[in-house]
Amino acid sequence: MRILILNGPSLNLLGQRETDVYGKLSFEDYLDELIADFTEFEISYFQSNIEGEIIDKLQTANLEFNAIILNAGAYSHTSIAIADAIKAIDTPVIEVHISNIMAREDFRHVSYLAPNCTGSIIGFGLESYRLALLHFR
Repeated sequence: MRILILNGPSLNLLGQRETDVYGKLSFEDYLDELIADFTEFEISYFQSNIEGEIIDKLQTANLEFNAIILNAGAYSHTSIAIADAIKAIDTPVIEVHISNIMAREDFRHVSYLAPNCTGSIIGFGLESYRLALLHFR
């Protein structure tokens, strides 16, 4: 099974930014752990700070991957375009968030993506990605 982990804006700074919220581990280091722990999957990774690149990747991933794990960051709360892109593809998408978005600012309580995703996993730190991978095991 081929799985794409797709991260949105500022997630390239994991391990450096707001470590009290997001932790001290870079995503690349965590990704190495996931790949080692889920050898039955072919896991690919893409990160972009640009909304259009995320949409393009969702559309091309539809033809290349069996599943997508998406952390769109702040775009989750603002991007109808990404929500539409998820709705337009057949590949199942699981939305993940590292922090508990329901315990944060009010504007983060709404995800435009969630209604078009298979499910959402929030608030378990980086382990949110592991939980999403377990769904496909």
